[in-house]
Amino acid sequence: MCPRRCGIDRNKNKGFCKEGKSIRISKVMLHKFEEPIISGIDSKGSGAIFFTGCNMRCVFCQNFPISHNDKGRKISVKHLARIFKRLEKKGANNINLVTPTHFSEQIIEALKIYRPNIPIVWNSNGYESEETINKLKDYVDIFLVDLKYFSDDLAVKYSKAPNYFYYSSKVIKLMRKIQPQDIIENGLMKKGLIIRHLILPTHTDDSIKCLDFIANEIGSSTIVSIMSQYEPMYDAKDYHEINRKITPLEYKRVVNHALKLNMINCYTQELSSADTKYTPKF
Repeated sequence: MCPRRCGIDRNKNKGFCKEGKSIRISKVMLHKFEEPIISGIDSKGSGAIFFTGCNMRCVFCQNFPISHNDKGRKISVKHLARIFKRLEKKGANNINLVTPTHFSEQIIEALKIYRPNIPIVWNSNGYESEETINKLKDYVDIFLVDLKYFSDDLAVKYSKAPNYFYYSSKVIKLMRKIQPQDIIENGLMKKGLIIRHLILPTHTDDSIKCLDFIANEIGSSTIVSIMSQYEPMYDAKDYHEINRKITPLEYKRVVNHALKLNMINCYTQELSSADTKYTPKF
């Protein structure tokens, strides 16, 4: 399912992602703090489903209670399909599958039972296999994907994700191939690709390399979310170089580089977005 290829039979044991075969979720909500074309403006929000577990181990993870600390409840594939229907009925702009990679097979089965008449958003960390993304091509309308690192040293140090850029760059290209056009109607995305990049303190050089890749390999018109919301959470305190928020100068350096690359479709954030009040309570 993912590049880690941990080789665990999840019918019997838990994988590196800390999950077995059964779906586990930790929260279902109408989420208003995603990018505006995902959440919508002055609307009910994105129908977010937060899955328990993760195939990465980010030391600064803001969702650590569910990704690292096992918080969640078991549901069936049929129950997941009912959640899709319920969110659609509540007026969600889309179905937003958050950290879904390790449950991709079960999610596909649920979408076979009930396919909502609103877009399906694949909200992932980018550490994925091309095999998994290819299986999603008939089910996913919007890829909302992280490009966390260019440097393999940083990916291993902070996320225990060897060869992160090698895999994420391949799947992002594939996502663009599956959804070649960004279709936005009445301020809401219907189909397309959004790449998120979270800037880490002291590592703007790596951010710049990520932007270079996007501009040169995916295209300068790609929708990119340049995120300033980093806050040292979970175990970030153990890494002095990232045990703080980013500075205005760090953020400005990365945004200015995007302007230099003529990246015309970038979302930026106020530095005040680095606040736990925007993190869901699980």
